[in-house]
Amino acid sequence: MKKIEIIPKIPRLAQLVLVIGGIYAGFWLIFDLLLGQPIPTSLMGMYMFFVVTGVLMVFTATEESTRQLVDPIQALVEEPGRRLMRNVVFFVVPGLAAVAVFLQMQPSDEAPLELRSIHPAPPSSAKIFGKRYDLMSLENPYRHLEKDDPEQFRELVAAGGEVYIRNCQYCHGDKLDGKGPYAQGLNPVPLNFQDIGTIAQLQESFLFWRIATGGPGLPKEATPWISSMPVWQEFLSEEQIWQVILYLYDYTGHQPRSWGHE
Repeated sequence: MKKIEIIPKIPRLAQLVLVIGGIYAGFWLIFDLLLGQPIPTSLMGMYMFFVVTGVLMVFTATEESTRQLVDPIQALVEEPGRRLMRNVVFFVVPGLAAVAVFLQMQPSDEAPLELRSIHPAPPSSAKIFGKRYDLMSLENPYRHLEKDDPEQFRELVAAGGEVYIRNCQYCHGDKLDGKGPYAQGLNPVPLNFQDIGTIAQLQESFLFWRIATGGPGLPKEATPWISSMPVWQEFLSEEQIWQVILYLYDYTGHQPRSWGHE
């Protein structure tokens, strides 16, 4: 007697998609509904990498299961009668991937999972250029020349401008407004030094520390947003960094804050 299947058998490829999609949805339900905690995207990506790897190993454990998984894909690619479906799939899949990447890269107005300090307090001391600096008392060694030797000071500002244009304007802009040609590709976008809320509120020692140590030197309270600032002490000299700082304040017309005058 011929066996009648009341429930049609789900194709192997569809089973694979359903299992991976179900696990993905399960993660969100567990974290959002049961635990009440949103799962970070980076953690979800790590979980799903191992999930997809493990599920593929199970679904390709035998030659028969592998054939059942691969046959529909091979038929879609090779059979002339499936040309229309093939064209639709080859258009829709890359399109969905492009939309997903676009949405992920869009800046969000939502607050990060943790409060972030835009200008985190520097450590009391830091090792920069192989030397230990006391950042609580560190001053720009060339700042006094603004009054003592204005001509030499202008030369140092000009030198700092050259260093800035060669290295920094791609992100922070030639007008120091954070609108360089690479700015929109970064998240968060580079600082606008023209804004009264940026370098005008900071000591020069802060700028020296941030420029020299870059994004990797940020403390915990500056996360979860990641700065794209390179570790400039690996590319510039100590003298060049101080010169750039002179240029930043000179161009914007701001005055650095002093430790003695808050």
